[in-house]
Amino acid sequence: MSYDLMVFEKAKAPAAKKEFMAWYEKQTEWSEDHDYQTMGVSSPALQNWFMEMKETFPPMNGEYAPDSHLLAEDENLESHLTDYSIGRDVIYAAFAWSVAEEAYELMRRLAQKHNVGFFDVSGDDGDIILPDGTMLV
Repeated sequence: MSYDLMVFEKAKAPAAKKEFMAWYEKQTEWSEDHDYQTMGVSSPALQNWFMEMKETFPPMNGEYAPDSHLLAEDENLESHLTDYSIGRDVIYAAFAWSVAEEAYELMRRLAQKHNVGFFDVSGDDGDIILPDGTMLV
């Protein structure tokens, strides 16, 4: 099991929690006509978020995944490997539980910086936070 978070294009997501959750379920059917490792399908804001996020939490797969020799040299790097699913309007990230707090803080901060929404998928309350700090209810 993983600790899961998601960022999303705020203009594409519903503005009420109930509708957002239905939209989220549709997004995570992963039915878009592309692979979910290619960054180029996402909006510029999501791409910018990813490019900064991958510096601390590199992807397990895809063109930005670290080489195996780097993983062998750095134990910290391996614990920070993240499984990203990249869609047009969302990027879903699955982290190791050992880095959950660090992942939450960085992902939320970068979401605000890059003007995208943030969803705490694994959280008890499932916080959905817009870039201006507003929470969907």
